[in-house]
Amino acid sequence: MSDWVIRDGQLTLDGGLGRHAPTADDIFRSVIECEQRWPDVPPGKSGAASDLRFSRYPALPVMVLEGESGRGDVCFEAQLPDGARVPLTSGGLRAGHFIANGAWFPLDSEISAALRELAARFGVPDGGPVQSLRALLNLKKERNSGLLEDRFELDGPAAAKLARLPEAVPTGVLATLYPYQKDGWAWLRFMTSEGIGGLLADEMGLGKTLQVISLLSDSGSALVSPALIVAPGSLLENWCRELKKFAPGLSVLKHHGIYRTGSPSGLHGYDVIVTSYETVVRDGALMEMREWPVVILDEAQNIKNPAATRTRAVKRLRRQTGIAVTGTPLENRLIDVWSIIDFVCPSYLGSEDQFKQRYIDSPDGAEGLEPIVSPLILRRRVSEVAKDLPERIDIPQVLELDEAGAEQYEGLRQSIVAEYGRSASLVALTKLRMYCAHPRLALGAATAADFVKLGRLAELADEIFACGEKLLVFTSFTEMADMIVSILLERFRVFAETLDGRCPIDKRQPLLDRFSEIGGGAVLVLNPRAGGSGLNISAANHVIHYNPEWNPALEDQASARSHRRGQQRPVTVHQLLIAGTVEEAIAERLQRKRALATTAIVGVDGEADDAGDIVAAITRSPFIRASQS
Repeated sequence: MSDWVIRDGQLTLDGGLGRHAPTADDIFRSVIECEQRWPDVPPGKSGAASDLRFSRYPALPVMVLEGESGRGDVCFEAQLPDGARVPLTSGGLRAGHFIANGAWFPLDSEISAALRELAARFGVPDGGPVQSLRALLNLKKERNSGLLEDRFELDGPAAAKLARLPEAVPTGVLATLYPYQKDGWAWLRFMTSEGIGGLLADEMGLGKTLQVISLLSDSGSALVSPALIVAPGSLLENWCRELKKFAPGLSVLKHHGIYRTGSPSGLHGYDVIVTSYETVVRDGALMEMREWPVVILDEAQNIKNPAATRTRAVKRLRRQTGIAVTGTPLENRLIDVWSIIDFVCPSYLGSEDQFKQRYIDSPDGAEGLEPIVSPLILRRRVSEVAKDLPERIDIPQVLELDEAGAEQYEGLRQSIVAEYGRSASLVALTKLRMYCAHPRLALGAATAADFVKLGRLAELADEIFACGEKLLVFTSFTEMADMIVSILLERFRVFAETLDGRCPIDKRQPLLDRFSEIGGGAVLVLNPRAGGSGLNISAANHVIHYNPEWNPALEDQASARSHRRGQQRPVTVHQLLIAGTVEEAIAERLQRKRALATTAIVGVDGEADDAGDIVAAITRSPFIRASQS
C-alpha cells in the first residue's frame, strides 16, 4: 500500500506503486472528494494527510526580486486565500501545490505556468541570483505584469556603488579624479563590460567628459577601441583637446568637414574617432560599414526626437555598446527618455508605439517609468557631491566655426591684416573679437541669426535653468548683451536683464536685489567693467564669459562677483572660445599672464604694449588645425 507523506514541503505518495508526484487535482479528488484515484491508496485523509487542513481555494504564486546578492536574487512567495504571504519553494511551484502553516494549498495553475515560463526565460527556474545585468534589467520590466514583485532598488548610483573600484585609478589619464568621478568611470566600465551601456546624466560642472575619457583610456576587460564619439560640430575641437590633454596615449581622428575621409580605411588605426551628428547623417553609409565597440553620444538630447533625421542616422550605427551623455535627459516629454534609452539599450523599452501606450505623459507615467530606466542612468547633482568639489570649477569650452563661418572670419581677418599689417593695435582686433561674439556685430544685420557660440550659450542656459539656478553672462559688447537677453527671454521665459554702463549706478543694487529674490532660473548679462567691481551677486552659481577679455584681471574680477564670501555652492565658470581665432590667442595670453602672477601689475585697464600678443592674435586662422599642431 502507498500512503501520504510530506517531503520538501509538498504532499506526495510513498511506497506501493511509487507514485511520488501527484498533481494538485489528484490530491484534491483523492483527499477532499474521496475518489479512488489509485488502487493502493485509500481515498480520504490518511497518513500525513490526516493532520492537515485542506483549502479548496488556490493560493496565488508570485516571483520576488530582492537585493541580497548585490545583483538581485529571485525567490518565490504565495499569497494565501486570507491574504497572508508565505515562502514558496521552487519545488512547490513545479508541483502546483504546497503546505504552509499546517494546511495544504493548491496554486493557481495559469499563474504557476506563466511564472515557471518567466523563471526559465531569465535563467532562474529554482530562484537564486540573476546571472547578468541585462537579465536583471529585463526581469525588472516584469514588475507591472502581476507576476513579479520588485523589492530590489537598483538605480545608477546604486549600480555605481556595486561597480566601485575603491583603490583603482584609470591608467593613462593625466588627471586626479574626484571620488564621484572614479565611481562614474567604474560604472561606465561595468556597464560596458555587460554590453549594455548607459546614460551619464551628471549635472553641469561634474566632469562628464573626463569620466568618458577615463573609460576610453582604461576600460578594464571591455573592448572600446576604436570608439566613436558623436557630438555637436561646435564641440569636436573641444573633445580633441580634452582627449589630448587627459589621455595623450590615445590616437584621435576628427572626422568632420574638409577633414573627412572618403573610405573605410581612413578610419582605421585610431583609438577614438570624433565626429558630428550632421556628419553621421551625411556619411551614414561609411559609418555603418563597421561595428563599433562603443558609440558615445555627447549632448545626447540631440536625439530626443525619435523622428529626426539625426536620431535615425545615429541609431543605425552598428555598435556593441551605446553610451549617452547629457545633463538634461528629460526636456519636455517622456518620449525624450525613450529615444535616448532606445539608443543605449535598443528595444529595452519596446517600440515607440508600445512605449506611448504604456507610459503617458503624466506624473503617474513618469513614476511607472522611473524604476525601469533608473538602473541605466547615472545622475549625480552638485549638491550631492559638493563636499568633494573645489569652490570654483573652471570649464573652458573650445568651439569651432562651421566651414562658412571659418571662411567669413578668414576674409575679415585678411582684410584687417592687409590694412594694418604688423602695426595692428588692440583697436584693429576689435572687429575680429566682435565677429567671435556674433557675425552680426562685425558685418551687420544681414548675417544669419544662428551662431555657434550663441547656440552653445543657450544649451548651457537650458541646463542651468532646468536645475532652477541662476546665471551671470559677461560680454563687453552692448549689442551682444541685448541679443543674449532677447534670445533667453524668448526661449526660456525667465528673468533676464542687462547691467552695463546704460544702467545708472543708483539703479544697479535694486536690480541685483530683484535678481537675487527670483525663485528659480534667472540671468544677468553684464559688461565686465560695470559688473566687475563692487558688486556681490552670490545668488548666481554659474558664470559664462561669453568673450575673453584682453586683461586677465578684468575677467577674474568679473568671476569674483559670484565666487565670493556668501556663496553657498561651488561656482561653475565657463569660458567660451572659438578655435583658430583671435579669442584663442587672447585665452593663451591670459593663461600665460596668470602663470606669471602678473595680474595685479597689469591692472584693470590692461596694457596694450605687447605687440607680440597682438600679432599672434591677428594672425591666428581657423584653417590651421590647432588640435593637431
